[in-house]
Amino acid sequence: MFKFTGKVLSLTAVALMATSAISSAQSMDELIAAAKAEGQLTTIALPHSWCGYGDVIAGFKAKYPEITVNELNPDAGSGDEIEAIKANKDNKGPQAPDVIDVGLSFGPSAKADGLVQPYKVSTWDTIPDSAKDADGYWYGDYYGVLAFGVNKAVVQNAPQDWADLLKPEYANSVALAGDPRTSNNAVMSVYASGLAAGGSGGQDAAAKGLQFFKQLNDAGNFVPVDGEAAAVAQGTTPIVMNWDYNLLAMRDKMAGNPEIEIVVPKGAVVAGVYVQAISAYAPHPNAAKLWMEYLYSDEGQLGWLKGYCHPIRFNDLAKKGVIPKEMLDKLPAAENYEKAIFPTLEEQNAAKKEISTNWDAIVGAVVK
Repeated sequence: MFKFTGKVLSLTAVALMATSAISSAQSMDELIAAAKAEGQLTTIALPHSWCGYGDVIAGFKAKYPEITVNELNPDAGSGDEIEAIKANKDNKGPQAPDVIDVGLSFGPSAKADGLVQPYKVSTWDTIPDSAKDADGYWYGDYYGVLAFGVNKAVVQNAPQDWADLLKPEYANSVALAGDPRTSNNAVMSVYASGLAAGGSGGQDAAAKGLQFFKQLNDAGNFVPVDGEAAAVAQGTTPIVMNWDYNLLAMRDKMAGNPEIEIVVPKGAVVAGVYVQAISAYAPHPNAAKLWMEYLYSDEGQLGWLKGYCHPIRFNDLAKKGVIPKEMLDKLPAAENYEKAIFPTLEEQNAAKKEISTNWDAIVGAVVK
C-alpha cells in the first residue's frame, strides 16, 4: 500500500481531473495514471553532472515516456529553488517547479513557510528517521560522508582515523577543503574530528574539534591551504578532508596520476544530506509523487550511487544485496557507511557558530 493523503479518485475521474491536486490513490497504478494524465513534471536545479542526475532523469523518462520532464535552471542553488516556488504560487505554467532538491536547512524552513506538501513514498520506512520529517514534508535523498583523500605517491601509509592525522609522519600534509570560518565542508570536517575525540554533538563536538585542529596545527601537520585537486596532485596537501563523492570524482579524473586512496575514518562517519520535497503549489502533484516514487525505488537510488552520491537507502540496498558488484568496487566498503551519523540542523547550526567564531583565537591558521 502506498501512502497518500486526500481524496481517492477512480481512473475515470483521474482523466477528468488531471490538473487537480490529487493527494491520494489506492494503488501505484492509479498514481501512474494520474501522473500520465498530467503529462509533465517540472524540476529545478538538477545539473546532469551532479550525483548522476543525467542518467536518473533519463531513466524516469524511459519508464514513463508519456510524461515530459521540464528542467528549469539546472545550475540554480537551494535558495533559488525556494524563491521559484514563492514567485509562482499562482502560476500553473512551466516556470512553476513541482519538486525541489535542496540542502538540509531548507527543508524545515520550507515546511514552516507552507511551501511544501507532505508525501510518504512506499519505501518510507527504509529512510533513516534522522534524515526525514516525521510528517513527510521533506526527506533525505542522498548524502556524502567526510573522508580522507590521500595522494599515494607522497603518503605511503594512509591514515585510517582522525587521531592518526596527529602522527609525525604526516607533517605538512593535512588540509581542509575550504576555510572553516565560511565553508560548510570545512566546518563539518572540524565537527567530525570533535565527535571522534569524544564530543557529544553540537557545540561540544565543535569545541573539541577546534582543540583537535589546534593540536594538528601546533604539531606542524596542518597545511593552511584550500585542499583543491591541484594541491593534492602536486603534493602540497597530500591528505585532504572532503565529502567522499568529491574525492571519488577527483580520483577518477586523475586516473592514477597520481593514485588517490579514499579512506572513510573509523572514529566518526559524518554525513551531509540533501533533501527532496514537493511544492505545495505543484501544478503536477501526481507526476511529482511518481517522481519521488522513482527516486526512492531501488532503481532511482542506484542511479545516484552511480554518480557517487550515497542514496539515503544505501544501507537497505546493501543488506538486500542489490548493488551491482562493479558499482561497489568503485566505492569504499559498504560497512563504512553503516554507522553514518546525520547531524541535525540544530547541531549543525551550533557547530557553525562555535567554529566560525572561535577558529582564529583557538587554531589561528588562516586557510588560503
